[in-house]
Amino acid sequence: MNTLKFIKSKLGYGVGAVGLDLSYGMFYSFLAKYLTDVLGMKASFLLILTPIARIWDGINDPMMGTIVDNTHTKIGKYRPWIITGALLNAIVLIFLFSNPLHLTGIGLCIYVAAAYILWGMTNTLADIPYWSMVPSFTSDPKERSLISTIARAFSGLGQGIVTIGAPLLMTAVSVTTSIDAETGETVKVHDSRSYLIAAVVCAVCLIFFAGVCVGSTKERVSTAPSEKFSLKKTVKIVKSNDQLLVFMLFAMISNAGWYLTSGVATYYFDVVVGDPNKQSLFSTCSAVGSTVGLLLLPILQKFMSKRKAYQASLAIAAGGYVGMAVSALAGQLMLMDIFYVIGAIGIASMFIAQTVFLADIVDYGEVKLGYRAESITFSMKGFLQKMAYTLQTIILFASLGISGYNGELHSNNPQSAKTAITLMLVVIPPVLFIVSLLIFTKKFKLHGEYMDEITAKVIENQKKREEAAAEA
Repeated sequence: MNTLKFIKSKLGYGVGAVGLDLSYGMFYSFLAKYLTDVLGMKASFLLILTPIARIWDGINDPMMGTIVDNTHTKIGKYRPWIITGALLNAIVLIFLFSNPLHLTGIGLCIYVAAAYILWGMTNTLADIPYWSMVPSFTSDPKERSLISTIARAFSGLGQGIVTIGAPLLMTAVSVTTSIDAETGETVKVHDSRSYLIAAVVCAVCLIFFAGVCVGSTKERVSTAPSEKFSLKKTVKIVKSNDQLLVFMLFAMISNAGWYLTSGVATYYFDVVVGDPNKQSLFSTCSAVGSTVGLLLLPILQKFMSKRKAYQASLAIAAGGYVGMAVSALAGQLMLMDIFYVIGAIGIASMFIAQTVFLADIVDYGEVKLGYRAESITFSMKGFLQKMAYTLQTIILFASLGISGYNGELHSNNPQSAKTAITLMLVVIPPVLFIVSLLIFTKKFKLHGEYMDEITAKVIENQKKREEAAAEA
């Protein structure tokens, strides 16, 4: 029975990631093209908006982490925020992919900016408490790794569903067509109606899966109470945890490479290939690779340390992308898809290891600072993802602006735009992976005997808290 409950709770926890990544996937993979092609917004405006939103996230994310740390309800401190955040994020997602007042000019810019920032805030409401739950399940590093793997598996499923299904759904419901200048064929293009329908479907699923997650999980590990929020104290916590800062740097750079591929793919298959539906096969290859990648890290760790396994994961990702670059530049689309499977295997393994590293960083922070700051630490995961997206958008919108991209032309864009899109898809990402790998290798020290000592100390502290709670 205990085994059955364990499986049920962990699968229930993992399901929550599906909904979060459906919303996440719509935002990071399709929003840019919706804004440039459907709403006709200038790349220069979007280039300014993203960094401004990140300035607010720098305050909002750790603040939310502290609020979660200080939440006390009958169902725990994480689950109330997961369901609340999911509900609000679903509503904002629908407004983000619509223009109900048919605004233009400055009014449209204000509307998009408000919806954009609100999406980040509501995503934070659900995302931070969701991933912060990992240390609350167990203190056992192996069980944490298993839980993280399960969550990442469902996260990959959510990403796969939206990146594979959304292009097909949007093409099916679109009522807008375009004439290809080279072939003369009439092809469907994704319009406002198609983006809105896809967003509504993702929003409904987000609420449903969040409900499943909240209803099937339970927090078990006792954690120390936290103090009330103080921006000054939060900054001190982040600055004092040197390994958290190192993690944020190398993870942000590698994640930006992945996001760049996801965000540019919609442009690549519409503008360079001339067939948006072919993105679904490309995304399917990613999903297949991500599924295999879930098994890669545990297998690698049987033969090498977690540190070396992570290095191997990044090396595999970079190698796959090099193959993609050669194939794409040679015009071999099918071969590019095959190499994408290899790249996605490394990426999936990389993401799982990063989640486990964050749990280790929480323990490191407890030993170094004398108290735990789980949600503040895990809030940095969401923040670094947004910073990675910021890096992605800077590269994306700057390249589109410089290359002369025009959203109304689709496959009839100039060759300079097509070349820029191709380079962003397959050349820049492996460069970012290699830079990230070098930083990790030189600066991240939570491994080997040093990490074993930290884990032992944390377990000792946990027993003391439990004994004190029993006496009280």
